[in-house]
Amino acid sequence: MKHRRIPKRRAAVAGAGIAALVAAGVTFQTANASEPAKTPELKTLSALAAGKLASTLGQDLGADAAGTFYDAKTRNLVVNVLDETAAQTVEAAGAQARIVENSAAELKSARTTLTEDAAIPGTAWATDPTTNKVVVTADRTVSEAEWAKLTKVVDGLGAKAELQRTKGEFKPFVAGGDAITDGSGRCSLGFNVVKGGEPFFLTAGHCTESISTWSDSSGTEIGTNEVSSFPGDDYGLVKYTGDVEHPSEVNLYNGSAQQITGAAEATVGMKVTRSGSTTQVHGGTVTGLDATVNYGNGDVVNGLIQTDVCAEPGDSGGSLFSGSNAIGLTSGGSGDCTSGGETFFQPVTEALSATGTEIG
Repeated sequence: MKHRRIPKRRAAVAGAGIAALVAAGVTFQTANASEPAKTPELKTLSALAAGKLASTLGQDLGADAAGTFYDAKTRNLVVNVLDETAAQTVEAAGAQARIVENSAAELKSARTTLTEDAAIPGTAWATDPTTNKVVVTADRTVSEAEWAKLTKVVDGLGAKAELQRTKGEFKPFVAGGDAITDGSGRCSLGFNVVKGGEPFFLTAGHCTESISTWSDSSGTEIGTNEVSSFPGDDYGLVKYTGDVEHPSEVNLYNGSAQQITGAAEATVGMKVTRSGSTTQVHGGTVTGLDATVNYGNGDVVNGLIQTDVCAEPGDSGGSLFSGSNAIGLTSGGSGDCTSGGETFFQPVTEALSATGTEIG
């Protein structure tokens, strides 16, 4: 399908003719007049609107696009581009253009190199459009020898990547206890969905890989697995059984709930909120997209949303949302809600598409 390229803004210029009028021996002349070039105005956008504009510009710019992020302070979309021509296209659409060194293709190539040469348990990487680099993170389980190997690979990528440490340990968040459980393990319900008029709910795939029949905190059975995808992805679909209420909302753990009316793609810089059965409600920001996480036991998950929202075991599968839109399902991460850390989420839009379900 062809996509229309946004035309460049051109300044209007008044006609250059000079008219001379001669009467009663007096000459009058009109001088050339031209309007000053107009500076394109930046659009003030919500994070969701910025995400939609980013998608449109990505199609229009093609290979000239090098990533986008949302500036929550100014409420502007920032678009990384490779040259002035692409920058003009971005500015004409009401976004802020920033000329960078690394193309999207170069950053993708760097990620491929990491997958081939540095897939070490306890590591993760995601493209950070704010730095125009792939940020590689190693957790506390990565040994000195493995760190040396990572350093060599990242150094070989030059300005396309950087390496950092995190104090925590990357692992799926699942624990024994309460919430949705089979008595041996606990996770959190993500979002209620419908398929063919029937009620289901989404949770994490590493949860449905371990547990097939689910009960609520009172021990009442509420559902059985329909679909499970882990590793690679991290989503599971559970079909409700019996007479169970299933409103399209998220528990805010303060006596109220957030209504969920749709699903949306994440945008770097987007403010998001997570709800889970262990640590309840916490907020933060999307810091990366299309993240790869190397959990232990060879479990590698791709295409995740990276955030600075905290989470702990038992929060797995829980809801990541922005306003009334579902964004992600809690997969795993490092740290806790005392010291902080990174948490990764399975995009809800992908899970909905793969399972043929809708928010509801």
